[in-house]
Amino acid sequence: MNMLLDTTFLIDLQRELGGGKPRGASRYLNQQSAAAPWVSLISWMEFAEGYATQDEQSCRLFLSQFALVLSNAAIAWRASRISRRLREAGAVIGDHDIWIAATALEQGMQVVTRNPKYLARVDGLRVLTY
Repeated sequence: MNMLLDTTFLIDLQRELGGGKPRGASRYLNQQSAAAPWVSLISWMEFAEGYATQDEQSCRLFLSQFALVLSNAAIAWRASRISRRLREAGAVIGDHDIWIAATALEQGMQVVTRNPKYLARVDGLRVLTY
């Protein structure tokens, strides 16, 4: 099954590949070699925010190793339903997490994250940790 990589995963992977403290992202990706790793447009944006303007090429190079899921009207509608249900339940999460969850649900993917706290509130979303 395809997996949607959360922003925390991308950050951890980049740090590990740069010689930083292992958090398990590289190992997880290697263990899941049969699953295609995807990135939502929202995670792409959140990850890129950490780069200085002059480092754009480096950021794009890192992200180019993953297929990109663009947002569309179906994902937007799904996000609106998630947001509404969570608000009604008093379990609000951040807008970016809602878009990531909606993307995964609409595409039939599971989300891989280090921090499942908020995404786990979304009904039907398969959240994997590493």
